[in-house]
Amino acid sequence: MEAELWGRKIRAFRKLKGYTQESLAREMNISVSVIGEIERGNRFPTKPLLSEIARTLKVTVDDLTPDEEQ
Repeated sequence: MEAELWGRKIRAFRKLKGYTQESLAREMNISVSVIGEIERGNRFPTKPLLSEIARTLKVTVDDLTPDEEQ
């Protein structure tokens, strides 16, 4: 359940910033399946990956943190 909250928040910011899963993965130089697994809640983002997602989307890690975690 907690992984799903992270995934929803990351998906929302990705879409808000105009990225597809493919374009975000390409920009970050990772597999699109990694982004998909995180967004579906099947995988927790590691701290380094979370930092890279935030940097790429030009948001803070706090922005990506689910409300229950803040």
